[in-house]
Amino acid sequence: MRRSGSTRRVGRTFRTVAAVVACGAALAALAAVPAQAHEPGRHVPHWELKDSGTPEVRFRGLSAVSRNTAWVAGTAGTVLRTTDGGASWRNVSPPGAAELQFRDIEAFDARRAVVLAIGEGEASRVYRTDDGGATWTQSFRNTDPRAFYDCLTFFDHRHGLAMSDPVDGRFRILSTGDGGRTWKLLPGDGMPAAQEGEAGFAASGQCLVASGPKDVWLATGGAARARVLHSTDRGLTWTAADTPIPAGDPARGVFGLAFRDRTHGLAVGGDYRPDQASPQAAARTGDGGGTWRSAATPVPAYRSGVAWLPHSRSAALAVGPTGTDLTTDGGRTWRTVDGGSYDTVDCTPDLGCWAAGEKGRIARLES
Repeated sequence: MRRSGSTRRVGRTFRTVAAVVACGAALAALAAVPAQAHEPGRHVPHWELKDSGTPEVRFRGLSAVSRNTAWVAGTAGTVLRTTDGGASWRNVSPPGAAELQFRDIEAFDARRAVVLAIGEGEASRVYRTDDGGATWTQSFRNTDPRAFYDCLTFFDHRHGLAMSDPVDGRFRILSTGDGGRTWKLLPGDGMPAAQEGEAGFAASGQCLVASGPKDVWLATGGAARARVLHSTDRGLTWTAADTPIPAGDPARGVFGLAFRDRTHGLAVGGDYRPDQASPQAAARTGDGGGTWRSAATPVPAYRSGVAWLPHSRSAALAVGPTGTDLTTDGGRTWRTVDGGSYDTVDCTPDLGCWAAGEKGRIARLES
């Protein structure tokens, strides 16, 4: 029997409420667990590794579609996809891409995805698939030896941007209006001048992130000040704001951003060198990135990825090579909850949180 519209709406409402309640319970349980204290037989939220079959690959690109479907992209031109919650992974790498370094991937569903390869000159490329990775089309190849593309993001299924390190003193922005099938270079006169040595970090696919139909943020480092640039018109004009995350060295700055709406955002980073400390490596904003405040209790070490937990206004996860941290107060304080190595993290509305990193590590948050 066909349900009425009101009945369907009530059903969706109950499912949403149930998801929020479940998420809240999981977060409370996770926050109560001491770091790495996963006792045998104790059912608490934790990262459960999924066998990717690719221990030689480092995955810095991750796009979670749902609890069942996710895409990862990494070294040696590797792209994997799962549609069964990580029980199995299909290698759907573009042919002839073994020399490329994929650092960002944005998937719209189980069949459509756009992946970015980084590097100087023609090493920076964009590919798109419409059939789950069975075939790929190269939609962009950089021909400027001065450009080095780091990240891409999408506002919706059609509109997206990709960013390059500064060329002629300004970050370079590509735009697409057809889902990544074609790209055009945006004029640079709306971009603030870059600092000396300023660049983006292609560490987690989160140096360029969008929220809503037109807002986008760009994370920087490597210069005197670590900044976040913000555009409200899909990359045509930008404003820059300093963050308290330490910079002043090519290895330091903001590595990852996450916005749960166009106002509330988180930034993580630090110094990616394992022998260097990363004090004050987390910050938060409540005004769309106009100003940034240090976390009262920051992440304890360099973190490259960050994601808001679904259906939560205050909880988020940050990941890096030395562990995973949780905030339940909007980024004011962070607490380490896992010691595994991950480079990037992404969550979906149906409570699917995924992480990926070195040695083929891919995990899903389980309770």
